[in-house]
Amino acid sequence: MAILLTISCKQKGGETDMAKQELNSAQQDKIILTAPKPFHFAQTLRYLTRSPHECMFHVEHDKIYRLLNVEGQSVIVEISGDDDALTVRLVKHGAMTAALQVAIVRYVRDWFDFDRDLKPFYAQVAQCPLLGPLARQYAGLRIIGVPDLFEALCWAISGQQINLAFAYTLKRRLVESFGAQETWNQRSYWLFPTAKTVSQLDVRDLTALQFTQRKAEYLLEIAAQIRDGALSKDGLLALGDFKKAEQRLLQIRGIGPWTANYVMMRCLRNPAAFPVADVGLQNAVKARLGTDEKPTPETLQILARAWSGWEAYATFYLWQSLYHTA
Repeated sequence: MAILLTISCKQKGGETDMAKQELNSAQQDKIILTAPKPFHFAQTLRYLTRSPHECMFHVEHDKIYRLLNVEGQSVIVEISGDDDALTVRLVKHGAMTAALQVAIVRYVRDWFDFDRDLKPFYAQVAQCPLLGPLARQYAGLRIIGVPDLFEALCWAISGQQINLAFAYTLKRRLVESFGAQETWNQRSYWLFPTAKTVSQLDVRDLTALQFTQRKAEYLLEIAAQIRDGALSKDGLLALGDFKKAEQRLLQIRGIGPWTANYVMMRCLRNPAAFPVADVGLQNAVKARLGTDEKPTPETLQILARAWSGWEAYATFYLWQSLYHTA
């Protein structure tokens, strides 16, 4: 059963947490939750539309459409609005249950990093010549996450040592070959393939999509670990220490420091995750500093002293500067 929901933003001010969210139980087709301060919906849309090759969601007329799997149901959400509150409206196939409300709110908050207080970050980098201007330019832009661990790992591994456009191509092929699909309004929406589904594939199934032999092996091994419960997002977070989580990820074949930090940044939500070997990060710093050479990881570590504890957000804003210079 497909359920279509509408999420729209309206500004109301003040910090929020789950306890303060307004869940409009009087109308069974609508949830209202307040966005944290600051939040910038237009900047969020700019980030989400950075590539025409994205297959996990669709943006049209300032609305985001995405298929989710929550509470055992395939749910299409539509997200629109401004900077203040999110209105989630169920517009197809009956009433939204309380459990469905909670699951959707949890996903949206995670996707947009709504539980992060960004004021300390902005205060810390305000006088930094490198980050201060970007913090002002992108104020309210939150790290758009990849809440599902398997999807985050697949995306990171797929993107190793290839350009971004081809990484998107590989993701689309994987999703459209093995993911679940729902159709609404003459458009297909996709769920990322589950670890169980991918674990049942053969290396040749993935190399046929132009994954390398080695990447195919990595994905199958990770899928098997997640399927068997040996690896999970909850398990990594339960370690209670991001360093321990990083070490656990580094034990997995195919995951090096860059991949581990990328996953901690986009999925585990470690604000201090720092993929120093990232080429995009290096190019962004090079452009900001106006130097002829890309900074070394050692140089980046020195620069990052001004961002200590917020390296993930610094990286995200530096990435964004490569897409939008205005």
